[in-house]
Amino acid sequence: MRTIQPLLRSGLTVAAVAALPLALTAGSAAAGPGISVSTSGSTVSVTTTACSRTAPTGGWGTASLLTSSQANFSQGRQVALSGTTSLQSAAWSSVSPGTYTVIVMCAFDNSTAGTQSIIVSGSATPTISATASASPSRGVLGGLGGASKDYGTLTLAVGGGLVAVAGAATAWVLRRRSRPYRL
Repeated sequence: MRTIQPLLRSGLTVAAVAALPLALTAGSAAAGPGISVSTSGSTVSVTTTACSRTAPTGGWGTASLLTSSQANFSQGRQVALSGTTSLQSAAWSSVSPGTYTVIVMCAFDNSTAGTQSIIVSGSATPTISATASASPSRGVLGGLGGASKDYGTLTLAVGGGLVAVAGAATAWVLRRRSRPYRL
């Protein structure tokens, strides 16, 4: 009986600690829909969950990318949203550096899902190139033993002998230290 109560208390504590993150995120999950804009090099992308219903003509909605000199939705670079009922997205490529405003309009009720500003830095995405001369000739030799040289039987036998001598020396030193009258 004495061991059950501390286990029960610790189990309830663990359950409370596990439920705490769920309780804290429940408030943020109830927040209203909006848009999320990100940039990668010269590509700008937007995602939203607000346009979850399609229009009778069949589209999720439209996103528009406006420069600082453009005033309304129709003046920007428009892209149709694509996706599912849980997530819709759009992207613009070859966007020059500068400050832009992204506006998303849902097609079902012609409402604005959100507006957000973003700065495109203009740093290009690095390209990766590989040449045949830079690659290793036999690949990486992982596993048991060395990675670049194949050792012969004599080398392995000498190494094994050294390990055996080291083990015997360690046993001898520990045995001598276990006797209390020796220094």
